[in-house]
Amino acid sequence: MNYTVSGNIIAHQQATFTSKQTNVSFGIKRDQNYLPNPAELLLGAFAACCLKNIERFSDTLKFNYEDARIEVLGERQERPTKLVAIQYTIHIKSEDASLNVKLLHKNLQKFGTIYNTLKETCNISGEIKLID
Repeated sequence: MNYTVSGNIIAHQQATFTSKQTNVSFGIKRDQNYLPNPAELLLGAFAACCLKNIERFSDTLKFNYEDARIEVLGERQERPTKLVAIQYTIHIKSEDASLNVKLLHKNLQKFGTIYNTLKETCNISGEIKLID
């Protein structure tokens, strides 16, 4: 499987990338606090990977859930600049007794494309919590 995106920047103004039929704007200047910067987009991809796989594994592991959300914190090193750690907490709302949280978490860690890519370059730690 291959993925394709294209990007464009207008000098000193704005930048976007396109995937499928969606344009995503991102910040290129420090004063563009209303747009995500590239590091935040990467953390967003990590979050999306985890959430997509919760949906995927709800079918495979045969459990129901009402809602899931994730909070992600990335730690940046200054020299050389890079992400050195990612911490996350996933909150799942489910009353399904068949939901095996440990098995779900193991599968998220083992089969997530973005998760696996990032764990090769930085420390990733996190947990899943059930909420009422």
